[in-house]
Amino acid sequence: MFRASKAALMGASVEEFNAAKEKLGALKKDPGNEVKLTIHALFKQATQGPCNTPKPSMLDFVNKAKWDAWKSLGSLSQEEARRQYVDLITSLVGAEAPAVAAQPTGSTKSFQTLLISTEDNITTIRLNRPEKKNAITAEMYNELIEALDLAGKDDSVITVITGSGDYYCSGNDLNNFTKIPEGGVEKMAKDAGQLLRRYVKAYIDFPKPLIGVINGPAVGVSVTLLGLFDVVYATERATFHTPFSQLGQSPEGCSSYLFPKMMGAAKASEMLLFNKKLTAAQACDVGLLTEVFPESSFQSEVWTRLKAYAKLPRNSLALSKQLIRAVEKEKLYAINDAEVERLVERWLSDECMQAIMSFFQAKSKL
Repeated sequence: MFRASKAALMGASVEEFNAAKEKLGALKKDPGNEVKLTIHALFKQATQGPCNTPKPSMLDFVNKAKWDAWKSLGSLSQEEARRQYVDLITSLVGAEAPAVAAQPTGSTKSFQTLLISTEDNITTIRLNRPEKKNAITAEMYNELIEALDLAGKDDSVITVITGSGDYYCSGNDLNNFTKIPEGGVEKMAKDAGQLLRRYVKAYIDFPKPLIGVINGPAVGVSVTLLGLFDVVYATERATFHTPFSQLGQSPEGCSSYLFPKMMGAAKASEMLLFNKKLTAAQACDVGLLTEVFPESSFQSEVWTRLKAYAKLPRNSLALSKQLIRAVEKEKLYAINDAEVERLVERWLSDECMQAIMSFFQAKSKL
């Protein structure tokens, strides 16, 4: 079971509850029937207590569904229902925030594929291609390298990476493989390898605490890099998938070393060799995640904690992080080089090309 936060145990104030009601009306996206039923049930429980109305007719489908949702809350207290209602609305509003943000705040540099903001001593790097499930293009790789460099030098205490929309990141945008330069496939593979080497090195070298806030499913390189984060929090809705052999490729992000070290060789092989997709709970059990939070309170609980971390002495945190990383930095450089060399080989192989062609053929039939 997920632990309840201290704030949840205390309940929410009437003012917070009323503010959440107003925010609900401002949502631009339909959250879906299941979420709407949960919102209705929590509202009823918060305002009237446990379900006390007669059960609607089986033919009254809408009211029957609402009644069932309310009834399922049992004896949940009105204070706790208020808190869960506030947390859920806050989470929904937070998920929409990137879509309505016109300019990144607290940052003089703007990016095409990222939203960067600095507030309360926290620099947030938000992957911002929600319509493509935040798949990483060559442009995004370059922007992430630059954004990490800027965040490492700014006055913030910690840096957070998260995603816009329903996905954290769906891995590489495979359209990258369709853009063949004048030098042919060999040049494309070589250039991609150099870019990936620089990208992973930016994480190895990052001087401050780096925290992943995994707001949804994560695939490929967005998963393998998690071993280079200092703390990783995820919503219970997140999944973690590394389908490398399925695509004729091989691991990156120093995962060939860090995953067996974190979770043991057998569990790492299930992910990296045999494409096993992990739930958030499973990923936490094997050490890939620090903690998993309920979806309804994910945003509020995580950001409350991050703001507390950001009040710690900046230099002390940075120097301690660098001390921990220095022990294996040279080894990580070497592993990154070896992984990239192997990937360049794989990208040029018939096996990889056929797997990618099969992916696009299957996609065209959808």
